[in-house]
Amino acid sequence: MEVRHMSVLLVEDDMSIAIVITAALEAEGFDVKHCQTIEERDRLLSQHTFSAMVTDVMLPDGDGIETIGRVRSLRPDMPVLILSAQNTLDTAVRATDTGAFEYFPKPFDIDELARTVRQAAGNGQGSVHDGDEPLGDGLPLVGRSPAMQSVFRMITRVLRNDLTVLILGESGTGKELVAEAIHQLGNRRTGPFIAVNTAAIPAELIESELFGHEKGAFTGAVARHEGKFEQAAGGTLFLDEIGDMPMQAQTRLLRALQSGTVRRVGGREEIKLDARIIAATNKDLEPEIAAGRFREDLYYRLNVVPISMPPLRDRPEDIEVLARHFLQHAANEGLPKRQLTQEAAELLRKQSWRGNVRELKNFIYRLALLAREDAIDVESIVPLLAADGQGPQTGATAVAGGEVDIDTAVSQWLAAERPADGSIYASAMAAFERPLFAEILKETGGNQLRAAHALGINRNTLRKRLSELEIDPEAFTRRL
Repeated sequence: MEVRHMSVLLVEDDMSIAIVITAALEAEGFDVKHCQTIEERDRLLSQHTFSAMVTDVMLPDGDGIETIGRVRSLRPDMPVLILSAQNTLDTAVRATDTGAFEYFPKPFDIDELARTVRQAAGNGQGSVHDGDEPLGDGLPLVGRSPAMQSVFRMITRVLRNDLTVLILGESGTGKELVAEAIHQLGNRRTGPFIAVNTAAIPAELIESELFGHEKGAFTGAVARHEGKFEQAAGGTLFLDEIGDMPMQAQTRLLRALQSGTVRRVGGREEIKLDARIIAATNKDLEPEIAAGRFREDLYYRLNVVPISMPPLRDRPEDIEVLARHFLQHAANEGLPKRQLTQEAAELLRKQSWRGNVRELKNFIYRLALLAREDAIDVESIVPLLAADGQGPQTGATAVAGGEVDIDTAVSQWLAAERPADGSIYASAMAAFERPLFAEILKETGGNQLRAAHALGINRNTLRKRLSELEIDPEAFTRRL
């Protein structure tokens, strides 16, 4: 049998892609053998030994992932790298579940692929993951943008271990969905998933909620109470809004993570932890550390594997698929079944969506409820955009990254509204306050106390202005 040193088998139906990959690998010193079908792949593997294999998923005679078992039976130690244009979390997980050395969604960086092939060939072994149990469909995350592909790849890297994960991202980007995906697809999926919003628990109760308490530990403690750490035994504990956790609770959390045990409030027994910890925050924690509001040692204890969720403005190509996804979900939940015209989808793509995926979801559900026709067109969308205080954005009102040019917005508002002389200032303040208050209420989940603190105004002043502007804070308490 022929042995080929530093050789790569490339299984790719698209000749243009195959030519580019072959050139890059040959520049790295590899001898590349190219084929286009699973049948030819198996024949070459039975005749030759390769340092690594690079394969697409969709091939003329079958699914490249589903047939990896045959590859393993022929060459159990050969590293396999998988390419795919089906850029979904399901595909990334399926690829990882085969024990693939790496997964590359298309389009990919050809230099990164070549470097990874060299690394794989140098290792001389296939998998960096363990486990043969197949994982199911029904995954909660949607997106085919490069930014979301990076998220999917990070998720697949933590499924076979219990490393602590810190999910970073703006409010509404879907941080809890990432935590749920890691739980549902990982080793602890048969255990409970316990989510705690640490910002929503009063400071005096947070330790009892997290660590539990003994009977009589404090006034009102009429019975022993198991904390969230104990409730999450065998599963996952998700600590949301960790950046808002009180300092005293941060200290106890750090001790629990360091020791691997917790002690109930008022108790003496050390209870061993048996839960994976995933934390999330919409805050930049480094300035919080510098200001003395967040413990640096806790930050490093939580930030073992960081996953950054991109804001929706950085993934506009995902807006249409998200909108259609939410329309389907709305129909499944009993709302009228609607379709989105291409022109309407393009208008949605141009909006800034400052509340990210959560804002888009709520908007789509409102569209499904209020639209008069089954086909949602531009005319159906514009009034709702205006009601939200943003108005349809076009190339004249949107700038790079989806951010609104405030100078242009003021000029256009004056041209469109032109209040009577003597009322311009009051009218402009009202027009500015409405989207400002809406944005801050979205960030705080409708919590008026936190919103007033963020704005730097008195809570009663905020309440008064919300009433005058007819803004209902309860409308912002819904979560994605």
